[in-house]
Amino acid sequence: MILQTAVLSLLFCSIQSFRLQDSFEMTVESSGNTIEDDDFSISTLLEKANANVGKNLDDPLVMFGDIAMPTGLQNADPCTARGCLWQKAGDGNVYVPYRISNEFSQRERSTIIQGLRSFAQSTCIRFTPLNRQRDFVDIQSRSGCFSFIGRRGGGQVVSLSRQGCVFQQIVQHELLHALGFNHEQTRSDRDEHVRILLQNVIPGMEHNFRRIDTINLGTPYDYNSVMHYGRFAFSRNREPTIIPIPDPNVAIGRATEMSPTDILRVNRLYRCNSTASTSGMKPQQLDVL
Repeated sequence: MILQTAVLSLLFCSIQSFRLQDSFEMTVESSGNTIEDDDFSISTLLEKANANVGKNLDDPLVMFGDIAMPTGLQNADPCTARGCLWQKAGDGNVYVPYRISNEFSQRERSTIIQGLRSFAQSTCIRFTPLNRQRDFVDIQSRSGCFSFIGRRGGGQVVSLSRQGCVFQQIVQHELLHALGFNHEQTRSDRDEHVRILLQNVIPGMEHNFRRIDTINLGTPYDYNSVMHYGRFAFSRNREPTIIPIPDPNVAIGRATEMSPTDILRVNRLYRCNSTASTSGMKPQQLDVL
């Protein structure tokens, strides 16, 4: 009888242990903080697509994940104060000419055009087909996803590789670079909103987390920005490289389109006619499902 009781007790404890373990695993999974949950984050898509960037001699120097650097430029300071904005027309709109390479399939071209047109729905930016203009965005399928910051002059390449870059959020991300915007986690006040764990970053990739003296346009830090990297960006050990603070469970890098704050910044930088306001706004975030 004593032996039977002991066996039953042991079996009960084992069952409870498995239940607790299952409960823990479900909690971790539902928190959205595993590296598998980051598979489709902006940073993971860029990191995978840019694995071969630099191997083609025609590619520019690419730093900070996907920012093309002009020859001789040794930093990534904002250029918007030095005249790299696209010019506004008399009707109040900003017309940015573009050309899309014929190498894209019809489906890929449709996705790219959808991304281009999305700006006109909520900003004064109008991407228009090239018609002999000197300065334009030249969309090609190079060896990854990358763009220069702001208007550089002439035909400036925005690379959207057919192998991993033709998604709406990536199209918008690269076009926002071309309009003059940097990554969210590099903005000047980022240390108040995220903690960067350089010990978990792939050696040689630390520059992707460099803080920049950005022009923030009076807008709050935005965890849901299409310009924000995921928490495992450039991780060397499957441990987080970016952790939100004070709440470490906030989802980051999950945007599938421009956030309201992304749109507000475009409108403010280009002085579009807009009544949008940040009154009472806090750092923008997605709820963890």
